[in-house]
Amino acid sequence: MTPVTPSPGSRSAAPDSPAGFEPPPYPYDRLDDLRKVADALEGGAVDLSIGTPCDPPPAAVVAALAGSDAERGYPPSIGTPAFREAAAGWLDRRFGVAIEPGHLAACVGTKEMVAGTPHWLRLRRPGRDTVLYPHISYPTYAMGATLAGCRAVPYRDLDSIAAPDADRALCLWVNSPANPTGELTDLAAAAAWGRRHGVPVLSDECYIEFTWETPGRTILSHGPDGVVALHSLSKRSNLAGARAGFYAGDPDLVGYLSEVRKHAGFMVPGPVQAAAVVAFGDDDHVDAQRDRYRHRLDLMAAAMRSLGVECNTPPAAFYLWARAPDGDAWALAHRLAAEAGVVVSPGEFYGPDGAAHVRVAVVQPDDRLELVARRLGVPTD
Repeated sequence: MTPVTPSPGSRSAAPDSPAGFEPPPYPYDRLDDLRKVADALEGGAVDLSIGTPCDPPPAAVVAALAGSDAERGYPPSIGTPAFREAAAGWLDRRFGVAIEPGHLAACVGTKEMVAGTPHWLRLRRPGRDTVLYPHISYPTYAMGATLAGCRAVPYRDLDSIAAPDADRALCLWVNSPANPTGELTDLAAAAAWGRRHGVPVLSDECYIEFTWETPGRTILSHGPDGVVALHSLSKRSNLAGARAGFYAGDPDLVGYLSEVRKHAGFMVPGPVQAAAVVAFGDDDHVDAQRDRYRHRLDLMAAAMRSLGVECNTPPAAFYLWARAPDGDAWALAHRLAAEAGVVVSPGEFYGPDGAAHVRVAVVQPDDRLELVARRLGVPTD
């Protein structure tokens, strides 16, 4: 009998080869025990762990989604002309930035863009293998590097980035307003750093409409060269389930990414693109949503302070980033579940340097947050 040669992918082919990639536990799946504790209270759990919107999108947006007649054909991967013009018009109207619609393209929400862009960039620059990202941040920046076979290197500030890491950098992520801290980044400095080092700067700006003391800012205000800004309707228009976003900036980078993504078949569904046109054209619902989130931040900050947790309203975004009094974030999360029926995210989800904090996403209706306040004896009037 002729011996069978094992296939290269089989375990017997290379018994001493390194193990392949195994996805780590998804962070928010680790909260199931906390949910059970919180759900035991009368009225049930109030889940403030994930930043998923709870308020309705405008009726006109839903009508456009249902009545677009765009469901039969394949939608343009880069976005319909109407989509791109609406997104460019929003940038100009709200932030005073003029971007040619041809230097802007659609993406399927922005999480897939965050996770996938390092892979696409590495295909173009295989000699670079490092993704730089903020040391306390949305976990997908680091995971995107891992999925691309890159080094994920966190930085505290631009001056702390080591020269060897800058030389190997494929891209640098900035996130302003920041998840989870609500901080505002010096985007001009980030753009200048990237141009000085020849490193593309990717600016995740999905919370741009929710700033509390200053107007929203985009890195595109400092010119498009070497930068790409990512924007989403998930937070702005309560359309997280529709998966509609776009990226805009450097014509060469946007052109390259859009061509690669065409080949990979990334497309925002046609009905979603039609709804996005309506959403980008309406600012009133965003202003109303901003007022809701500010009220909810103030209410939950008071609730946290009632437990002896120092907690202030952040400069932007709809998260509270609160330090556990004794530095034990999981203990604080368990206390919040047991006493207030609230599920929050321990800060280690956003990097080791966040391990002493919890993130509270004020994304439940007012009556649910008032329930939390009453459980803690906090006035709601």
